[in-house]
Amino acid sequence: MEVWYYEVAGIEGDYANLRRTDIDNDDLKLVARALLPPEIVEGSKLKYELLQYELI
Repeated sequence: MEVWYYEVAGIEGDYANLRRTDIDNDDLKLVARALLPPEIVEGSKLKYELLQYELI
């Protein structure tokens, strides 16, 4: 199973824009905040593994 790392680039209401940090990619991924840890803020680092986001 792959592990991906993200940074919260911005929060817009019920959604957050995530930027991959483990590869060279400037694309943003829009994710519902309900799928993310509730304590995230802009700049938070996340790990995505086994269909779950974890704050690191």
